[in-house]
Amino acid sequence: MFTASRVRLANQFKVRTFATQANKNFRVVVVGAGPGGLSVSSTLSELLGKDQVAVIEPSDKHYYQPLWTYVGGGLKDFNESVKPMGSVMPSEAEWIQDRVTKLDPDNNQVELSNGERVGYDYLVVAAGIQINWDQVKGLKEALGKDGVTSNYSVDSVKKTYPFIQDFKGGNAVFTFPNTPLKCPGAPTKITFLAEEAFRLNGVRDKTNVIYNTSLGKIFGVDHYGKVLQRLADERGIQMNFQTELIEIDAANKEATFRNNANQAITKQPYDFLHVAPPQGPPSFIKESKLADAAGWVDVNKETLRHNKYANVYALGDCSSLPTSKTAAAITGESGVLKTNLIADLKGEKIEAATYDGYTSCPLIVGRQQLILAEFSGYTGQPLETFPVDQRQISNVSQYINKEIIPSLYWGGLLNGTWTGPSKVRNALKCFRPANLA
Repeated sequence: MFTASRVRLANQFKVRTFATQANKNFRVVVVGAGPGGLSVSSTLSELLGKDQVAVIEPSDKHYYQPLWTYVGGGLKDFNESVKPMGSVMPSEAEWIQDRVTKLDPDNNQVELSNGERVGYDYLVVAAGIQINWDQVKGLKEALGKDGVTSNYSVDSVKKTYPFIQDFKGGNAVFTFPNTPLKCPGAPTKITFLAEEAFRLNGVRDKTNVIYNTSLGKIFGVDHYGKVLQRLADERGIQMNFQTELIEIDAANKEATFRNNANQAITKQPYDFLHVAPPQGPPSFIKESKLADAAGWVDVNKETLRHNKYANVYALGDCSSLPTSKTAAAITGESGVLKTNLIADLKGEKIEAATYDGYTSCPLIVGRQQLILAEFSGYTGQPLETFPVDQRQISNVSQYINKEIIPSLYWGGLLNGTWTGPSKVRNALKCFRPANLA
């Protein structure tokens, strides 16, 4: 038998208990209780009822990670980004609080860390992305100490703003890895927020703000990237392209970078260092038959169905979908996946729902400034919701992203009712000026 997993809800004086039987089979097994996994399991468990949907998730906390840029920038409290996992887990789903170690699609089973197996009719993989701190030598040892931080860490994100406030001048260095990563705009956002903070704190004139990115430009979509680059130039942010962090010498406060164009190695002294760490597919996916050559779950980019195993779907960061890995992308992905999977469950033949690559990267460039980038990761073309030029800096967009979107996340995406802004976009389309169409 599985041992019962007991989760005490922080805001209630009671214990909810989740238990399963060994080798139990479910209509649907969902791996991961991030936004993708919860959106799908909430809808399907309500449709199918109790004992039909299992969610496998080891963590007892759920984090709204897009808020961590605001936490690192001193604009939000960390506690606003976290809730007990039991409080967001759908009541009709069965929560198996364990870790998946093996995927066995030939036998329609997943294996847990204790060696037990769970069977399924349909599998949804929403396991997120794996952060590989060890790929930068010295990073794990340096993180959270002496000005070295990362908004990608649950612990060090709380130290980012104190480090920024304590900064007295020198080299403030920011990095972007040579791998895919969740929220690829996040390294740029904290660069702009820190630069503004240095100005407000009166130390900007004795500060070098340096952004070292492995990419060939500041942002992948030129429609917004050109605006972002202009702002970086205006604010004196030094951009070094194709430049990858490979080592941190914390004792000497020195970072080593490799230029991926010519392989030249340079050493950069730092007084403040924000690291976006290398990331990749979770190991248990990479080692499975579900993986493509790069290690991601190999799914059709339109239907989100696996390209070999018809009863397997995936969404979010762990999938092979060639779009930005963001929570906004998951909204659109979840709607498409659920439409197609529900048809499977009902035995209905439908014209498959298709995902257009929609994603959003709200580019924070100041405490009250934001460029609301919305686009298709498939085409690189804008998919903007509002009938205005969203390349323009807006404090209204900042308010929406900072105060309204989190409510949509907690109260809409996680319970399966929010599947992206496409309906809003279509409703406002008639108000969009012809030159922005």
